[in-house]
Amino acid sequence: MKTAQQWIEALDLQPHPEGGYYRQTDLSDDQYNKPDRSLPLYTNIYFLLTEDNPSHFHRLSSDELWFFHDGNPLTVHSLTPEGAYTETTLGLETNQHLHHTVPAGTIFGSTVDQGYALVSCAVIPGFDFSEFKLFTKDDLLKTYPDHSDIINKLAYDTLPE
Repeated sequence: MKTAQQWIEALDLQPHPEGGYYRQTDLSDDQYNKPDRSLPLYTNIYFLLTEDNPSHFHRLSSDELWFFHDGNPLTVHSLTPEGAYTETTLGLETNQHLHHTVPAGTIFGSTVDQGYALVSCAVIPGFDFSEFKLFTKDDLLKTYPDHSDIINKLAYDTLPE
């Protein structure tokens, strides 16, 4: 098994604003037309997270499909629009999944308890930073006060610049 740094170098991954490291691998030539803009039909990235560099809470306006490739288990933490908290673990062991879909509008982040995890993430319709929203602890604690432990772990105190 490679190290996180070996994957970062081999795949030419760069820091992502939500945390972790990524590189876009696919961008559809076809477009999905929304009332106010067009998006690529789909996009795909390699995404690597470490125990010290999680994916912080954010929301997309499209579905995101996660596919596990290498490393240790990764947990996707989701806050639904209805106020529920769920977690799904990606990995190779019993009760873990090789893939997971995060529905559009869900606030989510991801953690790795030890080492790193390498996944691919496909967004349909495609990812655009204009439809990506990061959250602070204050933003989320107002709406989800019952989930303060995970919010304090995965939401920023202040948003990165």
